[in-house]
Amino acid sequence: MLTGNVQAGWFSDYNTYLGNNIYNTWNCGGWDLYVPFYSWHNRLTYDDEHINTYNEEAWGGGIGRSITKGNEWHGIYFMMFKDSNSYLQTIGGYAYLYNWNLDKDGDWKIGVGYTLSLTQRHEYSYIPLPLPLPIGGISYKNLHLEAAYVPGYKKNDGNILFIWAKISL
Repeated sequence: MLTGNVQAGWFSDYNTYLGNNIYNTWNCGGWDLYVPFYSWHNRLTYDDEHINTYNEEAWGGGIGRSITKGNEWHGIYFMMFKDSNSYLQTIGGYAYLYNWNLDKDGDWKIGVGYTLSLTQRHEYSYIPLPLPLPIGGISYKNLHLEAAYVPGYKKNDGNILFIWAKISL
């Protein structure tokens, strides 16, 4: 049986781990440039009327800092881009990817992970909202193509694959 101390200890350990990674990423990491460019609306969850009105060209920009430790990548980022309704949307937070090498030199990598982020959208009066998301990516040396999937809970809402490019400087 788990006691309150064990549960609190696990949460405390994770917060320490997360805090240390954010601190090290900010203070020891290199710079990244982000170029968000596409938001694909899952055609299985949207009707044609909505698809025809949505903007899927999510052009924008961003900046971040990141650090790689073995196969683990940690990043802190901020991006702004045009959302599905062509309004400005911002997102920023911490991201983690576990990467696997696809070649013997380690130039090509594929990774999966998560982001713990805050976003701001027009329809919510730009009030910051938490947005934890799964992410994945493929990279060649310092060029990265990454994406996050925004799940939805009803028809014509969410279920968006948000895609960006990243250059590690």
